[in-house]
Amino acid sequence: MKSNSYQKLAVTTVIATVVLIFVGGLVRAAGAGLGCPDWPTCFGMWIPPTTADALPAEFNADRFNPYLTWLEYINRLIGVIIGLLITATFAFSFRYRRTDPVITWSAGVAFTLVLFQGWLGGQVVRSGLNTGMITFHMVLAMIIVTVLLFTAYKAASDDYLNIHLREGTGKRLITAGGILLGLVLVQMVLGTQVREMVDIVKNMPGAPPREAWLDQLNSWIYPAHRSFSWFIILAAGLFWWINRSSSRTYMLRVLGNTIVILVIVQAFIGAGMEWFGMPGLFQVLHLTGVALLICAIVLHMLMVGFSNRTAETR
Repeated sequence: MKSNSYQKLAVTTVIATVVLIFVGGLVRAAGAGLGCPDWPTCFGMWIPPTTADALPAEFNADRFNPYLTWLEYINRLIGVIIGLLITATFAFSFRYRRTDPVITWSAGVAFTLVLFQGWLGGQVVRSGLNTGMITFHMVLAMIIVTVLLFTAYKAASDDYLNIHLREGTGKRLITAGGILLGLVLVQMVLGTQVREMVDIVKNMPGAPPREAWLDQLNSWIYPAHRSFSWFIILAAGLFWWINRSSSRTYMLRVLGNTIVILVIVQAFIGAGMEWFGMPGLFQVLHLTGVALLICAIVLHMLMVGFSNRTAETR
């Protein structure tokens, strides 16, 4: 069975949003958040220049770095494309308004959130990259991609993701997945707090070199973030065991294995940032990894939650 046009659009939008999170991680790791010091224009222009000589007179040429400017500008362009994709996802969701109105409602929520996200992005720039606003901007991006994932799932589940589970199995998997998701979200919030403190350290006068940033964090948050990863690893192990022993569905087993692999990879990337002095690539992979992990867990819970249940037999 071939995917219809809406299913393809919804899935494309989810993937593109994850790509935007990756690019946003690149921007932050490179320190390009103010590569365009104004919004919605960039140095007062809709297409920024490549040399300082072409800047409008009201802008200080010392603030211009062509690489950082164009990285931030590309990030904005991708954001516009995502906005258009989400708008299309909402507009074309009206084909389901009678047969499955939940799809239209969830697409509408994503559309509303992306409008707010666009406004918030401008406020982040105007605030001079206020750390709390950056964190809220990232968390909102995670919420948007989750809502889009729900929309894509609902549009495709009847054709591709309709599975059968016993009643007791479904409850156990939902519980295990919910616990793991909750722990990951707590860890993500702790991680954003660590990142905010790192930004303060790296931007202070006489800032230490990158490899010494973590050593300058005088707070319980980073040790808590580091130690909390063990709870996630244990929860992932429990989730894997329940998923493997309770479910005979191939898709759920593969997705469950993928979730555990992502947890392990995230733990190693997090440790690698400490071992190797916070390389920018690791920061980007860590941010993108948590987005993929959240999507994988939510997808697993959706498949279980909307599965066809049969009574438990002895």
